[in-house]
Amino acid sequence: MASSSIVLNFSVSHRGTTHRLSLPSDTPLSILEEQLQELTGVPPHLQKLIFKGKKANHQDDAAISDLGIKDGAKIQMLGTTTQELEGMKSVENEQQRRERIMRERAMKPQYKARSTGPSTSSVSTLSTLSSSSSYKFHEIIPLAHLPNPEMAKATLEKLAADPAIRHVMQKHQFSVGVLTELAPHEQPHLLGLNVNAGQAIKLRIYTDRYDGFRNYKEIRRVLCHELTHNVWGDHDNNFKELNSQLNREVAEFERAVTEGAHSLSGQSLLSGGYYLGSSSELEAEAQVHVLGGAGPSVSGLQSESAEDRRRRVLEATMNRLRKEEEEIEHSCGTGRTA
Repeated sequence: MASSSIVLNFSVSHRGTTHRLSLPSDTPLSILEEQLQELTGVPPHLQKLIFKGKKANHQDDAAISDLGIKDGAKIQMLGTTTQELEGMKSVENEQQRRERIMRERAMKPQYKARSTGPSTSSVSTLSTLSSSSSYKFHEIIPLAHLPNPEMAKATLEKLAADPAIRHVMQKHQFSVGVLTELAPHEQPHLLGLNVNAGQAIKLRIYTDRYDGFRNYKEIRRVLCHELTHNVWGDHDNNFKELNSQLNREVAEFERAVTEGAHSLSGQSLLSGGYYLGSSSELEAEAQVHVLGGAGPSVSGLQSESAEDRRRRVLEATMNRLRKEEEEIEHSCGTGRTA
């Protein structure tokens, strides 16, 4: 009996903190685990003890000496505390809640464009679009090796079901075999790619760090760019003219849905087919443009004529749109020579 009650002095280290213990050699493992839980907050089922001479096969009621613990032993313990587990579950639950909300938003049914009367230039309703089953994205394929493939699929499905996109696809008889995504780390220089004039369109929907998704309207603008490649391969004047037309038609469709009419009252359109937004938005943009670069002084803005102000707004907006289209063109993998 004397040999079974020898007191063992040993230390257990957990995350840089060392705990010194003295226990009889015949102390059951379960007792040691309870003491370690009191000292570290790590529950027994999450405790992992690492030390020299450890014996693999044991039971909870085995004596600590039978595990291989000796006098003077230095033990390293790994394990997560109960508080940390609760925190992880809370974060996980919050993330799941956000993902659920995002999925619900992405899958919300779109509204029909209302009509104020018969018109040859009226915007097609969703029921009309649904009837043209051949002019659509026939398959949605997210990349399974990227984070959140379910959310990526919901984003791609939202783009495919976007009423304005479906409107232009119907009008121009665009058919795309597969709508999928580009991995930022695999092709960091690309925002979009059209494979074989509509066999597949690939879009970059994630941010560079995969911590979220890019702005929806920016992705959709790239999608319009890639849809243009269904007709024109190179970025020539024919391409730019059609691309501008698609952007205009998307804007006109959304405006019609919002106002329930087919006019663009209160909006501005450039001859190139770009939708500019409301006059107040343009004025603010032009103001920023002037304050950030060469142009009339702030005091001079007060005395300028309406024509000068309109010209300034037009110039500022055109500069922005040119830069946006140049960025998309430079980040497009379609039409490039190998």
